[in-house]
Amino acid sequence: MLTKVFAPAKVNLTLHVTGQRKDGYHLLDSLVAFADVGDRVSVMAADELSLDVTGPMSDGVPTDARNLVWRAAELFDQPVAITLSKHLPPASGIGGGSSDAAATLLAMSDLTGERTLPEGAAQLGADVRVCLTRQAARMSGIGEIVEPVGPLPQLHAVLANPRVEVPTPAVFKALASKTNAPMPRKLPKWQGTKQLIDWLAAQRNDLEDPAMQVAPVIVDVLAALTTLPDARLARMSGSGATCFALFASREAANGAAAALAELHPDWWVVPATLT
Repeated sequence: MLTKVFAPAKVNLTLHVTGQRKDGYHLLDSLVAFADVGDRVSVMAADELSLDVTGPMSDGVPTDARNLVWRAAELFDQPVAITLSKHLPPASGIGGGSSDAAATLLAMSDLTGERTLPEGAAQLGADVRVCLTRQAARMSGIGEIVEPVGPLPQLHAVLANPRVEVPTPAVFKALASKTNAPMPRKLPKWQGTKQLIDWLAAQRNDLEDPAMQVAPVIVDVLAALTTLPDARLARMSGSGATCFALFASREAANGAAAALAELHPDWWVVPATLT
């Protein structure tokens, strides 16, 4: 039996760094949404574990235990042949590796009939837990606290990445203040897209400035997104370098993405709807 699972891009609409633990892990408060663009994971029972990586973003992606997909499958007592179709750029702040791992866990659970995730699943990465929910959520702590926020008013976006990998440890190292204000304790009940975007504009991604120090091209990406027709808000996701601009409609996002891709054919640019 072949089991296929979609691995959506994770977009940090906000990312507030609120502290740092003694063990070095940073405390976060983030509103996360998921896009209708992403990778695809397929698993099929086999005599031994294997991983084949295909797709437009497959170059350089490991096909052994360095890949979270392999490690996720290895937690189950069932050898499988895995195909990972990569469409998201690596090390780009949109949780590609974590979403791939979560999709593999879900695929393996479906294939084996195991409804309880195996021990070690949570240790695959800080974002894996929220990626398992596959819905808008507030993520806090070091990623272990995930609170679904119900359906968001629909957001339409352009995602852009200059095809530059940004190492997360370097971004956190460049972060000047490790203790910043969280989001409001109680999130609003947004009545529509405009109200949500207005609220998001008053929030932050505390990793934007340090990420710009590590990869100055992020400044150019944000500037390009900000000047797109009808763009309501531009911000970086995660630790970068992927940034997003928000729009009132998918039609506006589609047109803006086409215009940006024409201006920057070397960038990864896609329209998306976030939920």
